[in-house]
Amino acid sequence: QTFCQLAIGIIFLLQTVLGIWGNFSLLYHYLFLYHTQCRMRVTALICKHLAIANFLVILSKGLPQTITALRLKHFSSDFACKLILYFEKVGRSMSIGTTCLLSVFQTITISPMNSCWKNLKVKAPKYIAFSISFCWIQCLFVHLVFPLYAFYVSDKWRSTNMTNIRDSGYCAAADLENISGSIYAALIAFPEVSFSVLIFWASGSMILTLYRHSRQVQYIHKASVSPRPSAESRATQSILLLASTFMCFHTLSCIFNITLALVHNPSWWLVYTTGLISVCFPFISPFLLMSHDSIVSSLCFLYTKNSVSPNLTRKA
Repeated sequence: QTFCQLAIGIIFLLQTVLGIWGNFSLLYHYLFLYHTQCRMRVTALICKHLAIANFLVILSKGLPQTITALRLKHFSSDFACKLILYFEKVGRSMSIGTTCLLSVFQTITISPMNSCWKNLKVKAPKYIAFSISFCWIQCLFVHLVFPLYAFYVSDKWRSTNMTNIRDSGYCAAADLENISGSIYAALIAFPEVSFSVLIFWASGSMILTLYRHSRQVQYIHKASVSPRPSAESRATQSILLLASTFMCFHTLSCIFNITLALVHNPSWWLVYTTGLISVCFPFISPFLLMSHDSIVSSLCFLYTKNSVSPNLTRKA
């Protein structure tokens, strides 16, 4: 068991280090594009906030799990546990919110001009910044309800029920979902289910649009040899891959979290496996995005170099 926990600790360490490096590289990539005055896409703004949400999940879930699995420290403070769980839930909610926003926006962007989205297609970019800000405000305040609620009922809860403790591996905290099930369902579960349905719908719409587009391209280029997909098609395929990856890991994470909540004394492998799956998407997503944006960053670098060179020539 000690060897297995050490192996899981090393996996957590690799996940955490590579996840931090990947999301930092993604943020630096977008900041570089912004400061070099290369034309920024709306999807880049959403992806920046997705990277920030990934940071929160990795630092609040992956890092504590790594420290605990390697037997470096155990977070016994109730306040520290609540703080760590708060940032983890904020990051998790922002992750599903930004992924949903990215999928829906791309679905509207690639929709045909004769579709029902033709009016929203022009207006959508104007509402993205507001939508992201609203998501952050909602996540920060909604998840703040639970620590405040726990402090408010802490004395009563301790005196009446000492069994609703959830061990997340690195600390034990009150199972707030059981304490306030109706509030949790209304504020957390319902929005997450709604976002998941929207991501499924957007993914299906993107697949259908890409299929129709490929049929049209094949019809137009019958004589040509396998024409290259457009930049918009490549971007859509990248976002579709990101959304599909998110839904796979999010579904697995939900299954394991529900199992962990139902089991009274969960085994160590269930606790650590749940933690590993929770960090998988924040760890993988920046590499999925950078694999597509590497082409864009090269083009932006060449654009910047060409735009700066004439000024240097004139000065010389």
